[in-house]
Amino acid sequence: MDNQSTTSSIPGYSLTLKWIKNIFSRTIRVSRNVPRHVGFIMDGNRRYARRNHLQVKEGHEAGFFTMSKILELCYESGVECATVYAFSIENFKRSPHEVDALMKLAKDRIRQIVASGEMAEKYGIKVRIIGDLSLLDKELRDDMNNAMEITKNNKRAVLNICFPYTGREEIVHSMQNVVELAQANSDDPKFIIDEQLINANLYTGDQPPLDLLIRTSGMVRLSDFMVWQVSNKGVAIELIDCLWPDFGPLRMAWILLKFVFQKSFSNRNKKMEDEDLDIDFNEEDQDEISIKAKKSA
Repeated sequence: MDNQSTTSSIPGYSLTLKWIKNIFSRTIRVSRNVPRHVGFIMDGNRRYARRNHLQVKEGHEAGFFTMSKILELCYESGVECATVYAFSIENFKRSPHEVDALMKLAKDRIRQIVASGEMAEKYGIKVRIIGDLSLLDKELRDDMNNAMEITKNNKRAVLNICFPYTGREEIVHSMQNVVELAQANSDDPKFIIDEQLINANLYTGDQPPLDLLIRTSGMVRLSDFMVWQVSNKGVAIELIDCLWPDFGPLRMAWILLKFVFQKSFSNRNKKMEDEDLDIDFNEEDQDEISIKAKKSA
């Protein structure tokens, strides 16, 4: 019997764990510094399967289970938007057997996410599938469109599932929209193409800016995920040296705590700097303003 099975068999273990999680979530929420938008590069499912002598599809299934637990903690802690890198366009280059298994898993899990009593209903989550859906077969597209339709009126939080997706394709998609807008507004001298317009036409353009990006498996690269959004000032990046199925709520809790502490510390320093500026102005500049006022009078 493994350690998890042993601890979970202790009387009251589940209730105690749930109580601790609720206390933690409330504490994070009241801090008012929780990340509004968190992105996940869920890397390591295949290596997890090899390490544990499992089939590749079982590794991906373990990864989905981890995703559910992590998202549950995030939403309970006050995160408004989560974006998960579920399938890269580059993944189509993998073996047909693995691609087929991933497509089947996606169909099953999309249905599960929006099923009665599951995460979307429990937390009021709007599901959005972002990426080039034209690359998928009709049955999977229909399931994904159905999930978005069923959850479109949910207001509590957003779950972006990137499938199939790359950051470069997202930028190209935005630029195509911008070109169409420019053509439609060719007679308007006030129409300007700038960063704000490009950002607004990204898949995540109507959502809070990315605050926190987490990547597992020990790799130090973005793998073409949210490359525009992650370049914004202030985005925290956490590179975790463990495989995604091993990335549990405890690690996620620690990252949230660290983010909240750093954000609180940063906000306090900014407030102190602003107060210092006010003091400097009151003491040094007030006399000069009074003199100018007298001269103008």
